[in-house]
Amino acid sequence: QVQLVESGGGLVQTGGSLRLSCAASSRTFNYYTMGWIRQAPGKEREFVAAITRVGHITSYADSVKGRFTISRDNAKNTVDLQMNSLKPEDTAVYYCAGRTNAGLALRPADFTSWGQGTQVTVSS
Repeated sequence: QVQLVESGGGLVQTGGSLRLSCAASSRTFNYYTMGWIRQAPGKEREFVAAITRVGHITSYADSVKGRFTISRDNAKNTVDLQMNSLKPEDTAVYYCAGRTNAGLALRPADFTSWGQGTQVTVSS
């Protein structure tokens, strides 16, 4: 299992930007399909974005498409989520997640390794 640690969350105004980063402990990080999942208060976990092992293919939830960008650096064992044009409805705890199966994971249940989460709050 890979150990995942998120950073970069915080408080931002509507329209602002944040960049989340996730550091992975595993030497086999490049074997992992990675993603970002979020959970707002009182709601279920929601898929945000995913990226394949070498970063050639990405996928996004419709609610963030065009505003968020997922990227990874296998040399540094990191996966980032650049979030622009933030909205109050983006407020949530954001989790970095991974799995060793090839192909994109598009549901929270598809991921087997999770970080502890980082809070993102967008004020109106």
